[in-house]
Amino acid sequence: MPYTTEEGGRLNNFAREPKVYQAEPPNQKQQLNYVVLGAIGLVLVGGLIFVAFSVSALS
Repeated sequence: MPYTTEEGGRLNNFAREPKVYQAEPPNQKQQLNYVVLGAIGLVLVGGLIFVAFSVSALS
């Protein structure tokens, strides 16, 4: 870990702060990817719930 030097020559062990940048909003392709991944996630969760209820009804 890099050290920073304070006034008087003392070493400081705190981490350096990263450079700050402004995030950019997602473009149309990224937004479409988010929608598709969300739909896939909903289908998977719905399938898992269906399987859980189906298996619990058998016993």
